[in-house]
Amino acid sequence: MLKLLANPLLFRAAMVFFVAGGAFLIAILAMRTIRRNIAEEADLDSGSAPKLDALPLHLYNTVIQQLKQQKHELQVQTQAEQRRARTTENFSQAVLSNLSSGVLVFAVNGLVKQANPAAKRILGFHSPSGMSAEDIFRGAAVCAQDSSVYSDGFGDAPGRLTEEVNAVLREGSKCRQVEADYTTPAGEKLRLAVTVSPVPAADGALIGAACLISDRSEFEQIRHQQELHGEISAEMALELRTSLATIAGYAQQLARNRDAELAPQLAADIANEAARLDRHIGGFLASKVSGTEVRASAAGQES
Repeated sequence: MLKLLANPLLFRAAMVFFVAGGAFLIAILAMRTIRRNIAEEADLDSGSAPKLDALPLHLYNTVIQQLKQQKHELQVQTQAEQRRARTTENFSQAVLSNLSSGVLVFAVNGLVKQANPAAKRILGFHSPSGMSAEDIFRGAAVCAQDSSVYSDGFGDAPGRLTEEVNAVLREGSKCRQVEADYTTPAGEKLRLAVTVSPVPAADGALIGAACLISDRSEFEQIRHQQELHGEISAEMALELRTSLATIAGYAQQLARNRDAELAPQLAADIANEAARLDRHIGGFLASKVSGTEVRASAAGQES
């Protein structure tokens, strides 16, 4: 044995064997230690995340109560918004129902979506909903007026009232104000003042057109009567000057005349001319008073 150890080659081989064996043992121990540490860390991680079954019961109850509270708040908010929407709709309906002017609301398809009672009364339709502008206005012609009545600057030759509505619905025109001669289904002729306005949505897109309709027939009749009275007044003024000149001529003849037989005749002519003038002036004043009463009645209805 000593002889073997005395051999340098064998001694070196033995030393290498022992060093390699020791290194192998140390590697095995290190690997076991590392595996043990990894296993312990895995156990710690799995223990830090509790399963749902292990959660306490009061935590479930808390979550459920919070969800119920949120649901209740959403229901209350929804009901409040519904009440506000109903209030706004009822207010709008009340305003439209009590307007003296007619209101027609056309959808983008050109059909009437809503009409207030005044529009039904003025236009002579029991229920215009679902009708088109062509069906309602039936070729009613726009009256020739100054181009300033077109607020969007279109001062072309007057057309039909239906074209004014279509210009807003299909061409995107701005507000248009016109007057038109309209005939009701019963045959009554009216003069209508119509304002056609676009109805935009919140994002600016066009969702329809609204027509504000006023019956100006009575005012048109009053204007015509005023023009007629103006013509009569001019004729009356001319006749008055002629009668006064005639009476003055008779008076001058009577003043210069010394004939006792001709004086009564001249006096009678003056009296007859004065009576005729009184009749004409009395009838003219009576017509003026009647016209004033009609205008006052129309003004009271308008107010």
